Amino acid sequence: MLTHLMNASLMTLGLALTSLAIGLVLAILLCGAEMSRFALLRWPANALSTVLRGLPEILVVFFIYFGSTQILFLITDQYIEFSPFWCGVTALSLLFAAYSAQTLRGALNAVDKGQRQAAQALGLPALYTFMHITLPQMWRHALPGLGNQWLVLLKDTALVSLIGVHDLMYQAKAVASRTYEPFTWYGIAALIYLVITVVSQQGLQRLRTRVTRYD
Repeated sequence: MLTHLMNASLMTLGLALTSLAIGLVLAILLCGAEMSRFALLRWPANALSTVLRGLPEILVVFFIYFGSTQILFLITDQYIEFSPFWCGVTALSLLFAAYSAQTLRGALNAVDKGQRQAAQALGLPALYTFMHITLPQMWRHALPGLGNQWLVLLKDTALVSLIGVHDLMYQAKAVASRTYEPFTWYGIAALIYLVITVVSQQGLQRLRTRVTRYD
């Protein structure tokens, strides 16, 4: 049974890391759209961010899993079932992006505008200025917030057990039902989550030390 929990832990880590990678890309796009001077980009991005941050996470997971199937059924008149894993990844990525976009937005605003104006005065191209002057400083400001979002994402993976993903929580529940020892198996699951969290915090601390080594 411990083997099942170990395999489920790998599933949880895979789910979290995939959602992190996709969510980070979406967060950058969402942040760019929210800060755009074009209303056609800014308004939908603000609306999407508001909806995602305003709903409980479990509802977003249910909407993606059940809603995608129902919408396709209305369009194609055929029942197509999506993979629970990828529905979970989609929901968690969207949630991560909605919150992280605000972190990136704050980090970008924290970079002194005078540096960009100085680069402009020196005739540096806008893309070069962003990549070599603004972006490194923005990541430094954003890292603590993104680290917290990663820890929240890690814990939110437990929600996808409700749509049938065989993650750590799903396996702990299954084993607890078979053995009638819920405290033991949920306790082991909690211990595994704590180990992953502590290791993540150590990694984030090292990353933070690295990006602030010249401060």
